[in-house]
Amino acid sequence: MHLSVPTLTLVDIYVLLPLGVLMFFAWRSGQRDATLGFTCLMLLFGTVSTVLGCLRGMGIDVVPIVLGNIALQLALAMNWTAMRTFVGRPPHLPGILAGALLWGGLCLVPAFYSSLTARLLLASALTVVYTLLAMSELWRSRQRLSVSLRPAMGLMLLHVSFYLLRMVVDRGQPFGDADQVSFFAFVIFETLLYAIGISFVTLAMVRERAEQQYRHASLSDPLTGIGNRRSFIDAGQALLQRCRARGEPVTLLLCDLDFFKRLNDTFGHQAGDRALIDFGQVIARRMRRQDVFGRIGGEEFACLLADADALVGREVAERIRGEFAAMPFAEQGQLSVSIGVATTTSRYELNELMAQADRALYAAKAAGRNCTRLANGDAEAQDGAALTRGAPGFGL
Repeated sequence: MHLSVPTLTLVDIYVLLPLGVLMFFAWRSGQRDATLGFTCLMLLFGTVSTVLGCLRGMGIDVVPIVLGNIALQLALAMNWTAMRTFVGRPPHLPGILAGALLWGGLCLVPAFYSSLTARLLLASALTVVYTLLAMSELWRSRQRLSVSLRPAMGLMLLHVSFYLLRMVVDRGQPFGDADQVSFFAFVIFETLLYAIGISFVTLAMVRERAEQQYRHASLSDPLTGIGNRRSFIDAGQALLQRCRARGEPVTLLLCDLDFFKRLNDTFGHQAGDRALIDFGQVIARRMRRQDVFGRIGGEEFACLLADADALVGREVAERIRGEFAAMPFAEQGQLSVSIGVATTTSRYELNELMAQADRALYAAKAAGRNCTRLANGDAEAQDGAALTRGAPGFGL
């Protein structure tokens, strides 16, 4: 097998430059994600480094040795910075410049400049360090990142392993004998494959994160930050299926803010929005991890309580109602909420639960608002709920 270093170098340039240009357009055409911007810079600095490296042996070795490797260190720093910005951390300028400054400073030392072995070891060591830094950025944020990190981590681990091997075995002239395969040819080939791989992996991670953000936005209420109607229905149906398989009861709380239209008309939509946000926070604090809740429209909210019967549902509803009624609203006084409660019997159907809870909610409104009513004719539970009913709302 014969790997021609000049041919591989030419291929390197013709691959890295178009990749860098395409990454630039990917960055520019989207939301200008910084991760894609720094990946673009990585590819372009890599192209510059390769072009300058082609000048070796032309009597101006200071250019490829000093400037070419400075460009290479900046490319490595851009790879690290791309991963750093992907996890939400800002670029670290001293870290970006450290490798380039270290290389440029040591090249002023004649013993280092004239020693190929020393230069090779430092270049490989800096490659390992910057790649490990990029890996550490992803690893430390793995718990909160919802995208798949394995391809990027695996690719960078292979890159580190190759350069650790190079530090051990590569001691020859980089361009070697024309009749032999030099290790430097493998270095060019591996670096080219890494640049291609990390570019596509990074683009895939950015795209996956954007898709998840769009999905989250489509399932979230933009005002309160909790789930919207679609999210509640999807998650609620799944919860009902799980509880039916386990034989556990499920209770639905249907909540409607009292006199909400009058609040908007009297004090403006800003006051109404504040009430909706505050109520969303109240129910979020009262829900368990396994429960499902959301704003299903206007001033109406719904909560599905897993493994909870009517009495538990009434107790939770009363806590929500009481906590919300006690919240201060500046000059508005207090706002209140009416809650209808329905519990599964033999059928675990969300539509049926919603209909039952809706009838109970109308009963709560008819009873004077700011109270809880249960469906299914549970008289004893109804009496308990009536006894805990607080004072009416502020009467707008």
